[in-house]
Amino acid sequence: MEKFSLNIQGEIDSIIENFKLWAHLFSIKIEYFIDGWALYLREKRLNPRLIVVFRSYEENSYAIRSCEIIFNDSLKREEEIELYKIEHIISKNQLIRELRDIIYGKDLLNYASNKYRKHFS
Repeated sequence: MEKFSLNIQGEIDSIIENFKLWAHLFSIKIEYFIDGWALYLREKRLNPRLIVVFRSYEENSYAIRSCEIIFNDSLKREEEIELYKIEHIISKNQLIRELRDIIYGKDLLNYASNKYRKHFS
């Protein structure tokens, strides 16, 4: 598939359209790469999360990665702590459902549950 095709732009636009309800919470950035495109949703708050959707041109699936962004005072830069990751999402409907669940905190609950289990195991 061609990197800047109307099909790809239409797909990205339709995904973004589903998140107009949360537009005041996130800044949205799109990047195109040789092997795919990525949609970055960054929360507009003091301790933001970054949600990245990646779509490969070769594979017919999506991947989502959610991270908490923290500022490392000693290094004077932002760092990411991965909260949640899911790959091989086949349909756009599945992608939208996963993204909504993540926006409502699925990633935070999953991360906290894993920490709790590791701490008390």
